[in-house]
Amino acid sequence: MTALWTASEIATACQGTVHGDFAAHGVTFDSREVIGGELFIALKGEAMDGHAFLPQAIARGAAGLLVSQPASHPHVRVADTSAALTSLAVAARDRAPALRIGVTGSVGKTGVKEALRLALSRFAPDAVHASVKSYNNHTGVPLSLARMPRDTRFGVFEMGMNHSGELAALTQLVRPDIAIITWVASAHREFFATEEAIADAKGEIFAGLQPGGTAIIPFDSAHRDRLMTAARPHAAHVVSFGLEPGADVVAESFVLHPDCSCVTARIGEHRLTFKVGMAGRHWVGNALAVLAAVHAAGGDIALAGLALAELKDLPGRGQRRRVAAGAGQAIIVDESYNANPASMAASLAVLGEIVPKREGRRLALLGAMRELGSLSDQFHADLAPHVEAAGVSHAILVGAEMKPLAMALARKITVSHVTDAAAATAEIDRLLAGDDVLLVKGSNSIGLGAIVAHLTAREDQA
Repeated sequence: MTALWTASEIATACQGTVHGDFAAHGVTFDSREVIGGELFIALKGEAMDGHAFLPQAIARGAAGLLVSQPASHPHVRVADTSAALTSLAVAARDRAPALRIGVTGSVGKTGVKEALRLALSRFAPDAVHASVKSYNNHTGVPLSLARMPRDTRFGVFEMGMNHSGELAALTQLVRPDIAIITWVASAHREFFATEEAIADAKGEIFAGLQPGGTAIIPFDSAHRDRLMTAARPHAAHVVSFGLEPGADVVAESFVLHPDCSCVTARIGEHRLTFKVGMAGRHWVGNALAVLAAVHAAGGDIALAGLALAELKDLPGRGQRRRVAAGAGQAIIVDESYNANPASMAASLAVLGEIVPKREGRRLALLGAMRELGSLSDQFHADLAPHVEAAGVSHAILVGAEMKPLAMALARKITVSHVTDAAAATAEIDRLLAGDDVLLVKGSNSIGLGAIVAHLTAREDQA
């Protein structure tokens, strides 16, 4: 197998010096991810210094190290490992012939990234590279680029931000041929005065487009015209997607089911009927964004439609699990990775479409939405109609920020308002019964993923 990086290639890219030859087949800056053969980059952060984890990386089988201080294991030494990671990312980008796709948005970016990976892999097997997990920030994006094999045909990179200017830097690093904004919503509102300011920050992704590049924007968004204005100076082509008439890639008809959606879409001059393996109206929109990108990339949209049918079970983003509960089984809808007002509303809508069996109930375990600033109370209280419309019989609300929602739901449904994930775990253990359907959703920092892990440990009994 051809090495991803040799020691000499790393030294050339990063202006470092080789101390012991080696060849690496992967790249990581987390010693826990080393399984054998990787380049381990010792990044220095505010809280931790990766050099402290060199023994662990070596013990787990790292092929070589990228360090800024002496080491006994084969390594490349540089002045600054963070700068070296960026240099390695640039070298990987420039050596590969890949068509690069950048994905951002307030909601849906990880799902669209994963769907694109599957869709492109249908006609370019073993030649598609994509960001893993949600590696979408100032360290995750260069890491994802540095991991791109030299013979990649398509590279898909997720890019996130919570401050103005962050996407401007990331898009200049990726330099996408196609740039997608999935949606604009009030995520990270603490750092933005208005939602329009969020749209402007998302629009920064277009500044990195390569000559002849394509911008893909949500037609149904209230900020559509603003995004088009941001895209036009940089994009040779601006393509819109949406459910409303007038979009370039449009759903002519669709039917929502509890576990999937059936869609007939028009993509330019083509018409395609396909199934989306994920439930919800928002996933119809995500699928249209994927088809728009595949079409712009010169791919096969029919094969992309087959891939969308197979899309399911994204951990933390809609994965469904059956677990033992009481004398029967309960369904867990795992949306625990993150939350903002738009994604909360979408997930509750999906919950409302799932019909519990027999005597089962719809339960909602909802964690606080973070980084909403002075409007936090209002955003949380505004979830009440969505909870009611979903037919939730009991809501377990986690975190102090959830108090306005608890008050808004008072005397309408049963509510348990608890302080943290530990208390929520105890409440769920007490409440969950056979045939219940439980939605788990909240900001990642609330820690609801640990509750999902606790519940799914029962899967073998289900």
